[in-house]
Amino acid sequence: MIDIGRVRLFCISLGPADAPALLLVHGWGGDGREWSRHAETLAGRFRVIVPDLRGHGRSQVPDEGNTPLNMADDLAAMLQALGRGPVVAVGHSMGGQVVNLLAVRHPQLVRSVVALDPAHGAHGTEVDGIPARVSAYREQGARAAADFVAGAFSPQAPPGLRTAHVRTMLGTPDHVIAQAYDGMYTAPGAVGIRPHSEAYLRRRTRSALTVWTSAEAADWERSTLHVPGSRVDHWPGVGHYLHEEHPERATRLIEQWADSA
Repeated sequence: MIDIGRVRLFCISLGPADAPALLLVHGWGGDGREWSRHAETLAGRFRVIVPDLRGHGRSQVPDEGNTPLNMADDLAAMLQALGRGPVVAVGHSMGGQVVNLLAVRHPQLVRSVVALDPAHGAHGTEVDGIPARVSAYREQGARAAADFVAGAFSPQAPPGLRTAHVRTMLGTPDHVIAQAYDGMYTAPGAVGIRPHSEAYLRRRTRSALTVWTSAEAADWERSTLHVPGSRVDHWPGVGHYLHEEHPERATRLIEQWADSA
């Protein structure tokens, strides 16, 4: 448990203390356990840092401020407390938004970014549905969010993965679910909707590897890249939790990117 002043974050570090550092960040309503399989493999060559974001898992649950922007600043303070950086910052879903915010707001702490199906670039019908989802999450919290999680896997997902994530989501405090979603898409400074995503991605000075499950989203992000060495991949036929549906493939991708970035 690391006390950074405004919040206490639970964090596990694996691997040689003097090795290059990887930061693995979970998504909305999750916790660091989703990276366990990847972390054990990557720890053979890297110092792997796996936090639980504020309001999630075993970290402290503030009454207010459970937003991606605050989470990014938390991680910056945590890395400074650990004496680590620059790191290759890897994030899934909301965690992908968090690590990009970290790279924009604290570039000295980030060597490069890996964002897996990140929570940015929302457009069209997804944006149209945001007000209803905001209302549902404010009224029902994790119960409403669990419905999203249950539908986020492909038919080929490993047995038990869906149930594990539904349980983790249901264990996340209701107000955290609502505040984090607001922070992704509707709060002042939120970067989840496409025009705001484009503006903040253009501020990113660190190279980035983004992996999308949507071909349209991959094509869109390729058109916004302005950093030499960045790359966008598309993984068709997989669910939103792509790194857990295909852990060996994701681990290999992260390792190769960390070696080359």
